[in-house]
Amino acid sequence: MKPNVWKAAIPLTIGAVIVLLPAPEGLTQNAWYFFAVFVAVIVGLVLEPIPAAPIGFIGVAVATVLMLVEPTPGDSIRWALGGFSNSTVWLIFGAFMFAMGYEKTGLGRRIALVLVKSLGRNTLGLGYAITLSDVALAPFTPSNTARSGGTIFPIIRSIPVLYGSEPGETGRKIGSYIMWTALAATCVTSSMFLTGMAPNLLALDLVKKTVNLEISWTAWLVGFLPVGVILLVALPLLVYKLYPPEIKASEEVPQWASQELARMGPITMKEVTMAILAGVALVFWIFGRNFIDATTVALVVISLMLITGTARWDDILSNRQAWNVLAWFATLVTLAGGLAKVGFTEWFGARAAALFQGVSPGLLLVLLVATFFFTHYMFASLTAHTTAVLPVFLAAGAAVPGMNVLVLSLMLVYALGIMGILTPYATGPSPVYFGSGYIPRKDFWTLGLVFGAIFLAVFLIVGTPYLLAIQP
Repeated sequence: MKPNVWKAAIPLTIGAVIVLLPAPEGLTQNAWYFFAVFVAVIVGLVLEPIPAAPIGFIGVAVATVLMLVEPTPGDSIRWALGGFSNSTVWLIFGAFMFAMGYEKTGLGRRIALVLVKSLGRNTLGLGYAITLSDVALAPFTPSNTARSGGTIFPIIRSIPVLYGSEPGETGRKIGSYIMWTALAATCVTSSMFLTGMAPNLLALDLVKKTVNLEISWTAWLVGFLPVGVILLVALPLLVYKLYPPEIKASEEVPQWASQELARMGPITMKEVTMAILAGVALVFWIFGRNFIDATTVALVVISLMLITGTARWDDILSNRQAWNVLAWFATLVTLAGGLAKVGFTEWFGARAAALFQGVSPGLLLVLLVATFFFTHYMFASLTAHTTAVLPVFLAAGAAVPGMNVLVLSLMLVYALGIMGILTPYATGPSPVYFGSGYIPRKDFWTLGLVFGAIFLAVFLIVGTPYLLAIQP
């Protein structure tokens, strides 16, 4: 882990400059110093001179040593380690274990191949098969990179070559359509399901800390359902019209999928067990909120995966991505919570509200969501965007008289998934599909803007009145 000196110097310099500036009126000196540490961490997450998780770890260590949040060494270290006892962080970890089970048993691949075999006789049907594959996997796969880039992409990457569609001149035959549909679909499902993307869970924890609201798995799904259904139903056809493939029929694809399923053999007991356990988790996440915590459900299902042999303890220990995310999100939750604890979030919200005097809450809601969406052009990480920007926008909106804070919170957190369509670096799967070579750079940026505008328009036009109606 050799750091990039120049990339490391930039966040350190920005943090030092903030420290040297006088604290604004209404903020304590410690709160201002903590803000400097927080900004340095966020800039570090954007530039990544070293991997993201150690950056958050270092930021927490600095704030702890300097006792910027708590006044005594004992209280300071308890604050620093608080993120590791956060139930949301462990729910994220648990969902990663579910994704591992899908991969290890082969269940995720089998679901995708069955859908491709059933719907892949023409190119448009293939687009719907890809979309439905993502829908089927999303509730149990909190990494859209693992879901789309790790499970769906390896399957669909084999399809274009059946028609002589290779990256470059022949890409538009069918490959470009397939790749863009897959990426766009995973952006929608990332917003549709709470457990469809890891930053969603982090966002909910920030909502709780910033405006003291809790949102359940079911409430999340119900709130986005009309927008999600419209986008998912329209998406393959929309791509078909706006970025049309040259080949309209794909008779060979179902045959290829049948061959791949034959190679996998009959469904195994481990796949059946994994499907049952995933179904049990989903049922309790939806209906069991009043008598069992969502994180407890995840831990119980992981235990059953171990007891039934669906997963081994060595599989859990060797899942570096899950442990990395655990450490990363635990430190980010701690740092973001620190902003509220030192009084920075309340201070910022009060001043932002003064600027918005005279603006109607409804118009301000739309402006905040649209601004939050398009600021993602400046971020190469949804997690960094969530940590840096979400608490600020929540505080600004919540301080406005008449604002429906629950609807504002839902709109902002829902925007996280769909904003992943904007750029080749906007979300984890983006570099995978961009790197496939089927979507030229110019096309990627153009399509990102076009589909980003479409996603946001449907989201605001359908989602805003719907949420205001069900959450008056």
